[in-house]
Amino acid sequence: VLSEFEVISSWAPNVEHSCFLTEETSGVGTTRRVQVGRSALIETVIAWEEPHTLSYSLKGLPPVVRSVTNTWRLEPTEDGTKVRLITDIDAGPRPPQKLIARIVGRRLGAASDEMLSGLVAHLGRRGQRP
Repeated sequence: VLSEFEVISSWAPNVEHSCFLTEETSGVGTTRRVQVGRSALIETVIAWEEPHTLSYSLKGLPPVVRSVTNTWRLEPTEDGTKVRLITDIDAGPRPPQKLIARIVGRRLGAASDEMLSGLVAHLGRRGQRP
């Protein structure tokens, strides 16, 4: 499902719409636009190691955030797959910037939880296990 980069809106309840912005539909450099509420984010793949890792940068967050990267890691287990979503946030080195990173991290963490729950529900509807 993660390798179907453009269909995130079909399983992530917080993503209203998604579409490609590049001719590439897989691999490093693939870019999509996602609509999350009133925000439009641009996500560009920076690592694609199918079927284990998908990592992409996010643009379109407030300018106080220097960079954000989401990395999905899939690890086989005896009864399915363990899915981890790791978000790295850089808002700068100074204490006020680190505070901003923590605040943004909480909001992105809630969004990540919603995406993970949506992924589990989507896989359940398809008769698959995460």
